[in-house]
Amino acid sequence: MSVISKALWYIESHLTDDLSLEAIASSVGVSRFHLSRAFGVATGRPLAEYVRMRRLSEAAKRLADGAPDILHVALEAGYGSHEAFTRAFRQQFGATPEHVRAQAAPTTLQMQEPIRMEPKTLPAIAPPRLIQRDAFLIFGLSHHYNCKDKSGIPAQWLQFVPHLGHIQNHVDRVAYGVISNVDDAGNFDYICGVEVAEFPSQPAEFTRLRIAPQTYAVYRHADHISSIGASWNYIWNQGLIEAGHKAGDGPALERYGEEFDGRTGLGGCELWVPVKG
Repeated sequence: MSVISKALWYIESHLTDDLSLEAIASSVGVSRFHLSRAFGVATGRPLAEYVRMRRLSEAAKRLADGAPDILHVALEAGYGSHEAFTRAFRQQFGATPEHVRAQAAPTTLQMQEPIRMEPKTLPAIAPPRLIQRDAFLIFGLSHHYNCKDKSGIPAQWLQFVPHLGHIQNHVDRVAYGVISNVDDAGNFDYICGVEVAEFPSQPAEFTRLRIAPQTYAVYRHADHISSIGASWNYIWNQGLIEAGHKAGDGPALERYGEEFDGRTGLGGCELWVPVKG
């Protein structure tokens, strides 16, 4: 089973228990960072949002079935008071718990049913090699992304590419996509950048990031760049565990060498995932 399949099973089996990110990650056997990243990549939504929507959907079903004690339903859904539950319920469904109980019609609500991760063919990715990397500096164009919508990344590269070859102190002919500052909701910063010996002063709007010394599991993404999401999905949900590695919580990297052709999207790239030594 993949990381997400295990997490989804745990959520459905413990809807009235502690479903914090820490608790779910512990049940799956990965770090909270790993689980947050894997869930966002696989489903396109934050894990906490999915848990909240599942609990409220089950609460709505109970209320429509005539549950007499709304506070008891609220407590089972993880809310400490009738008021907090009502606010969340109204925000989700546009109706109060009392109204849904009186109408006895949850089918009119936009419910969140359990996600089923059906088995599917995964990309053919060779096992990773491990490398040790000293600290280095990345200089480039940064943008913050919601885990639900990463569609702006190609346009971000289009904006950055004209700067290639014109950045002072550029170390080599390699570009990096840097995924950093991933939060518990799976949102992240993405930098299109290059390695520099020291930070230039221009362009002033570019982000400056020092990446600490780190061990990386390096995977090869050989297919067209448009399918890179499938490779990341495999790595976070299965590849790291199969290779016996535990994810670290530093930035992950997409490394685009001279073999990558930005005009065609062919040539492949390397995906660097920080792992614990």
